Amino acid sequence: GEGHALYEMTSRLARRAELPIPKVYIIPDESPNAFATGRNPQHAAVAATQGLMRLLEEHELEGVIAHELAHVKHRDILISSVAATAAATIMMLANMARWAAIFGGGRDDREGANPLALIGMAIITPLAAMLIQSAISRSREFAADRGAAEIVGSPYGLVDALRKIDTGA
Repeated sequence: GEGHALYEMTSRLARRAELPIPKVYIIPDESPNAFATGRNPQHAAVAATQGLMRLLEEHELEGVIAHELAHVKHRDILISSVAATAAATIMMLANMARWAAIFGGGRDDREGANPLALIGMAIITPLAAMLIQSAISRSREFAADRGAAEIVGSPYGLVDALRKIDTGA
């Protein structure tokens, strides 16, 4: 069935990408989507929705799966979870700064930190964390697109797939 076809395609592309063959899942969902997960190439999984498989022709699906495999190869899943953790840490520190500003930590105001500066930081910091995260993820997406073209040998499958998904969305 379609699961077998997807597995065959994924293992063929994984070999081309010089990756261990990941686990392959089909998700019973109509939205056209695919993703990869796993902490390293040895423990990776690739998933595609039924909606995606229904929507795309073989060369397009190949482009999408290759894109996901490129994420695995570049260890993006690890990078993005590290980025998310860093962002969460920054947010936590920003929150601590915000509470310190509100309660003043029992200090005398003349020698204490400027509460306005702290509040400003508390507002700006989460924004900075978010921007850093999205910049990292955007550059990882470009790299995965390039990687997909290298694995498949052509960028057109992915291009057509993205055009189709975009129209469908």
